[in-house]
Amino acid sequence: MLYPRVSLYALMLAAAGIPLYIHLPRFAAVNLGIGLGVIGTILLVIRLVDLVQDPLIGWAIDRWPGGQMLFAAAAALGLAIGFPLLFGLPEAVSIAALVSILILLFSAYSLGTILLYGRSATLAKHASAKELMTLAAFREGGQLTGVIIAAAAPAVFVALGAAAQGYPAFGMFLGLLSVVTLAVTLPMWRRTPITGQGLSFAGLGQAGALRLLALALVNSLPVAITSTLFLFFVEDRLQLPGKAGPLLILFFLSAGLSVPFWARLSNRIGPKQTLMIAMPLAILGFVGAALLAPGNLIGFAIICLASGAALGADMVVLPAMFSVVLTRAGLNASAAFGIWSFAGKLGLALAAFFTLPLLERSGFTPGQANSAEALNTLTLAYAVLPCILKLGAFGMVLTLPTEVSAK
Repeated sequence: MLYPRVSLYALMLAAAGIPLYIHLPRFAAVNLGIGLGVIGTILLVIRLVDLVQDPLIGWAIDRWPGGQMLFAAAAALGLAIGFPLLFGLPEAVSIAALVSILILLFSAYSLGTILLYGRSATLAKHASAKELMTLAAFREGGQLTGVIIAAAAPAVFVALGAAAQGYPAFGMFLGLLSVVTLAVTLPMWRRTPITGQGLSFAGLGQAGALRLLALALVNSLPVAITSTLFLFFVEDRLQLPGKAGPLLILFFLSAGLSVPFWARLSNRIGPKQTLMIAMPLAILGFVGAALLAPGNLIGFAIICLASGAALGADMVVLPAMFSVVLTRAGLNASAAFGIWSFAGKLGLALAAFFTLPLLERSGFTPGQANSAEALNTLTLAYAVLPCILKLGAFGMVLTLPTEVSAK
């Protein structure tokens, strides 16, 4: 039951991440009447909180290893309280109230994520490279299942008659999911923690972890941008109303189904070589998205399948590589994953901060008739810029030493 519990805890976190990173911009713009520029600024401010908070969370988990059950409970309860509050907000909500709830949610999400990834060696059956990759496959499989559930839930609630685009019911569902997950997964946090030496930049550099952190940041940017703009691109640029939910499910279903394949391939040929196969799929997906004509549902569905499969490789291979180099070097993993977590979320914040105000300046308005200039700006932001960034990440992978491996 160990790995299924890991999958369930990861499912809870992923189900929380989807509304925070994909639904939030459109929910705030349409339901709360907040401008896109303001939303981008809010998300960047929260990232500045994470700049201090995430490394401290990792340090605290390593400093008090016996408190991992308490940390796990705090993360789940924070999500259980925060989501019903967030999606139950009235249109006249103050910015201060919105920011306070978002800080609670992002803090709980950070705590759970850093704990789950930082305890990889503890939760694996053995602290070997192959077992860490197996754990990663279960963890990311759970994450992607949670993503699919969260992507489908609002539409399901609307179909069942829920009001306000299903968001209040969605918030209650996420709160209940967090409580159930906490009850089921508590036993896995009773395992004796495996800890290592304190962190330093010199130690991270010698282990090869700094290079992987830089890669994680650059590689997170394309996904961060497309996650932020996905609903806008499907609804407004491709003019496919009502299709964003199914397409999002298709994207993450492709990612989830690909995870076991990428894990096995990585154990066979090595993670660097695996990423060299997967990343071109994402690049081709961005190129295809930029060239799509409005209404081309089948074309975008094919792109979702290819880019989703590429995401599956990123999700399972990169964190496992990071765990392997930390374990080999005997370094504290939670503190290191605190930095890793911040790198990923910084990418999401930068995506929102730069792309949302850019769209606003071009005259783009969600759900309304937009000019050709505004839609071209949306295409450049959604497809062209991520393609350039992904090419940069691919170049960084090519420079990785072959021995940075999970074999």
